[in-house]
Amino acid sequence: MTNFKERLDILSQYLMADTAAQGVEHLHIEDEVDTKYKPPPEKTIDEILEADKEDESLRKYKEKLLGEAKTGNIIVDKVWLFAEPDDPRKVIVKKLALCVPGRPDVELDLTGDISQLKKQVFAIKEGVSYRIRIDFIVQREIVHGLKYIQKTYRMGVPVDKMTHMVGSYPPKTEIQSYTTPLEDAPTGMMARGSYTVHSLFTDDDKHEHLKWEWSFDIKKDWKD
Repeated sequence: MTNFKERLDILSQYLMADTAAQGVEHLHIEDEVDTKYKPPPEKTIDEILEADKEDESLRKYKEKLLGEAKTGNIIVDKVWLFAEPDDPRKVIVKKLALCVPGRPDVELDLTGDISQLKKQVFAIKEGVSYRIRIDFIVQREIVHGLKYIQKTYRMGVPVDKMTHMVGSYPPKTEIQSYTTPLEDAPTGMMARGSYTVHSLFTDDDKHEHLKWEWSFDIKKDWKD
């Protein structure tokens, strides 16, 4: 797969050739799913607990894995200050954080008007190592095969795409998190500038839990 820096080299060729940038393409779930992969059928917590229940060791393993979810339908309510009790969603995406070692996390609140997020621009020093953390809540039922998909654009031209397999999660009355592997921001004069990111939180069943757009700037220094 072409890496971020190689895609930037391709982008510079577009710019030097004075190619008009096209509109940013929309992020579709269908574009990201391997058609050869067939996810397992979606099952409720009760169905999982009932399957092979005569196997004592398997039963105990599943109960340990499910934790508090095995005792009933987990619905996050006002007591936990996370969501409203009548929220029908199984996955509630709460926050995106940019995590750089040695610096405070920079966070985006994903619970409000997400159309305004692109106005809150992250500043990233060129060459630094960083991670992205997604905070979310799972309620009511297990969610299978969560995925975090991200496409990055520079002047309307795609320069990077990544898909992270987040995994399957049982419902809990607490926030759960996924953190991406460490990545290096690009360096050099051509890399500096503004970027737009289209993010999607989805799963094996192609449920679109949240899709949002945000921005960051690559700078020579943090205060540049």
